[in-house]
Amino acid sequence: MSESSSKTSDRLISLDVFRGIAIAGMVLVNNPGTWSSIYWPLEHAEWHGWTPTDLVFPFFLFIVGVAIPLAFGRRLESGGSKRARYLKIIKRTLIIFALGMFLAGFPYFQLSTIRIPGVLQRIAVCYLFASIIFLTTKMRTQVIITAALLVIYWLLMTRLHAPGFASGDLSKEGSLASFVDRTVFGPHIWKQGKVYDPEGILSTMPAIATTLFGALTGQWLRTERSKYEKVTGLFVAGACCIVIGWCWNPFFPINKSLWTSSYVFFTGGLALEFLALCYWLIDIKKYQRWARPFVVFGVNAIALFVGTGVMARLMGLIKLPWGSTQISLQGWIFQKLFLSWASPINASLAYAIAFILLWLGLMWILYSRRIFIKV
Repeated sequence: MSESSSKTSDRLISLDVFRGIAIAGMVLVNNPGTWSSIYWPLEHAEWHGWTPTDLVFPFFLFIVGVAIPLAFGRRLESGGSKRARYLKIIKRTLIIFALGMFLAGFPYFQLSTIRIPGVLQRIAVCYLFASIIFLTTKMRTQVIITAALLVIYWLLMTRLHAPGFASGDLSKEGSLASFVDRTVFGPHIWKQGKVYDPEGILSTMPAIATTLFGALTGQWLRTERSKYEKVTGLFVAGACCIVIGWCWNPFFPINKSLWTSSYVFFTGGLALEFLALCYWLIDIKKYQRWARPFVVFGVNAIALFVGTGVMARLMGLIKLPWGSTQISLQGWIFQKLFLSWASPINASLAYAIAFILLWLGLMWILYSRRIFIKV
């Protein structure tokens, strides 16, 4: 969530940097020169397991959660209208969800097959539930809710079964989460095979838990403890979560598409460690110059995600002559400017880096003019 840094003294530069790194990672992995030549760290795991790319989305959801207490904490302490707070949450949720639907349909908006779940849609739903839980419960209750979501999801996925499949089947076709998505959404799910959706209904339960991990972290950062106590707490909590995730993995495998409970603990632990590192470097040691590009991305994260998505689609629509046939503008740029001098896999990476550097320039213009596009 982007908010003007002038709006709250609670804002942490390390939080903007973390958010900026996460959104930059999303853009990088979503825009290779060609999908047929990608270095493995920039691809998702085929199913069970993980790659660095599988950390990007949970890291972003974690940061969404961290920002909730920082945005609402001071307002809660000073009183104010509850109605105004809830209206703001609902408004932001609807805008983010609508942006997700816009990206899903753009440019043709084929309503008969438009995908309903999606990245922004999941962010919207997780933000909604995590915000309401934060505003209506205390930390202890939030911990209990987070644990309950993960345990209940584990039991549902391993004890119940989809029709025609065995209990505990965690395959793409046979998992309970996949069955629910096919049943509820029909053709309105992820295009790859139409058998499951990585941002589906059941798997949003543990995704909310990921966001609550962040909300609990944000409350820890708002305490009166010293900065060194805070960073130590982040490191210790992160290590514990990673261990829990690995111990749970043999029984409920780490899986991004199913957003398994082990995945929540594992990625939540890594997010805590990474935030602790950013907090120590940036807010304690004040090593900030290197991080400016990520601040630029972080304060306009949603605008960056939507803008790059629209641009990528438009570049795929525009056709140019290519011998006896035609090629998309994106393909033409990749062939002419990158594949002409590099191997396919290096050209693909170079294209992705150039794409994100182009958007860094565009976002820097907004940043230099103090334009922060909020939702």
